[in-house]
Amino acid sequence: MTTRTETERTVTTLEDRTAGVLVGAAVGDALGGPVEGWTPQAIVERHGGRVRGIVGPFHGDAWRTARPIAPYHKGDGHVTDDTLMTHALVRVYEKVRDHLDAYAVADHLVPDLITETRWIPELEAEALPLQRIFLAEKWIVARLHYGHVDPREAGVGNIVNCGAAMYMAPVGVVNAGDPPGAYREALDVAGAHQSSYGREAAGVLAAAVAAAFGPGATPASVVEDVLALAKDGTRAAIEAVCDVAARYDDFEEALAPLREAVAPFDTVGPDYRRPSLGARRPSRLHSVEELPVALGMVLVGGGDFRHTVLGSVNYGRDCDSIATMSGAIVGALHGEDAVPREWSDEVARASRLDLRAPAASLARVAREVHALDLDRRRAHEAAFSMVAGS
Repeated sequence: MTTRTETERTVTTLEDRTAGVLVGAAVGDALGGPVEGWTPQAIVERHGGRVRGIVGPFHGDAWRTARPIAPYHKGDGHVTDDTLMTHALVRVYEKVRDHLDAYAVADHLVPDLITETRWIPELEAEALPLQRIFLAEKWIVARLHYGHVDPREAGVGNIVNCGAAMYMAPVGVVNAGDPPGAYREALDVAGAHQSSYGREAAGVLAAAVAAAFGPGATPASVVEDVLALAKDGTRAAIEAVCDVAARYDDFEEALAPLREAVAPFDTVGPDYRRPSLGARRPSRLHSVEELPVALGMVLVGGGDFRHTVLGSVNYGRDCDSIATMSGAIVGALHGEDAVPREWSDEVARASRLDLRAPAASLARVAREVHALDLDRRRAHEAAFSMVAGS
């Protein structure tokens, strides 16, 4: 495995690292999609070994009928709902051009999902994004568009999963270098979608991306930064998984230990497709599985994109979201050059998706928001000085 040390790392721009986030997340998503929901053992049996790149659908040509509840063409370089939702959130930033909150989800994200058709890779057709996002994401539309629920509370009652965390990387970009700010903003945005540890995971993922932009950031420093912010079971799960991950530099050896470490905090249980009655309910003791494992794989991979993302993919279970998160973090650390070009080019071609234009646009928004923040801070300092008599 090759990694970049601090002395080997090149200085990258905000634009390059933003491209690293969005391209890295999309590539991780596309690589993990075809093996999502399976165990590491089943993945090996299906592919004759570990997945080492872009592969076809798990059920081959029977992908349309193998799982009627999800008749999607996962594989062959197709991104999933993780990337569709990430790009939708970028479009919200393009409209608002400032920090977002739960009302931005109601005012802009929901209309984006239900009014404009787009190419949906897994459907191989033009369709509304609503027709591809899964049940926990359709909740946003049902609650906000049809139920007229207060956006700040709309996430209450939804299943508690990583549905909000999976597309929260853009919040980290807009708050680049400010993990606490990213955490607060993502918690507000995610309130329209999730509650409990699902909402917490969204805040921590955004913080991890923001931390990865920091000067001299490393996988270990990213974990340290998010542990300073994470709460309850999420913090405990990250700590447990990352303590184990620090002992490994080979994902093959780390797969079982990382699952063992996160299992006490994961409510889904050993059979991912058959969760228990206690699964995905609010709790201060539990955590989503995906975020701690993604951070663990970033440590195991030592900042190397290929090793980090392939470890996330071969972990199985909800591995497209795990690889989306870990790919975004490593992309923020090292920029777009960290992402193998043969993967990113093929994912863009197969998905009929421009992976770089949204990143360039989001970087422009991030610069604008930073300028607004400076103006607001100066105005506050002046007002406070007058009030305080200083």
